[in-house]
Amino acid sequence: MHTGYSPNRKVIVLILPINNRFRPAINRHIQEEWCGPLVVTRGVIHDTSRAEGFMATDGDALLGYVLYAIENGRCEILVLHSLQEHCGIGKALIDAVLETAKTHGCSCVWLITTNDNLHAIRYYQRVGFSLRAVHIDAIAESRKLKPSIPLRGNEDIPIQHEFEFAWIF
Repeated sequence: MHTGYSPNRKVIVLILPINNRFRPAINRHIQEEWCGPLVVTRGVIHDTSRAEGFMATDGDALLGYVLYAIENGRCEILVLHSLQEHCGIGKALIDAVLETAKTHGCSCVWLITTNDNLHAIRYYQRVGFSLRAVHIDAIAESRKLKPSIPLRGNEDIPIQHEFEFAWIF
C-alpha cells in the first residue's frame, strides 16, 4: 500500500492493488472511456477486465487506476486514468507500477498513447518517461482488431499514430 496526500481534497489517497469492490467500477469506466474492456497496443489485444493494476481511493471513492501487463521482462501500462487531475494521483499510480516492475526484474516500463492525446504526451514526459518511437499509421492496423477506435479524437485530431514512451531502469 502506498499513501499520498491530495492537496485539493485534503484527504489521504491510498494506492492499493485493485480489489473486487472497485473492479466493477473500473471496468465500467474503461467501457465508457475506451470502448473497453479490450485495448490494442502495438497490434496486441489486451483484456483490461482481468489485467493487474492499482487503484487510488480515499477509502470510499475511486480516484484513479492503472492497469499493466508484465511480459518478457518488460512492463506495459495498458491504461492510466486519474479521475482528479493535478493531485499527484497519476504519478502515485505510476510509482506503484515502477516499483512492481523493478520487483519483477523488468528492464523497463512502457506505454502507448495516440497522436491526438496531447495531454498524455506532455504528462508522460513531465513525469520522467522518454519518447522511444512513433509508429506511423499504426492505428489503421489497430482498427482491424478493434473497429470501435474512433477516426477523430481529442481536439478533433485524426487518430493515426502510436507514440511509445518508456521508463528505462
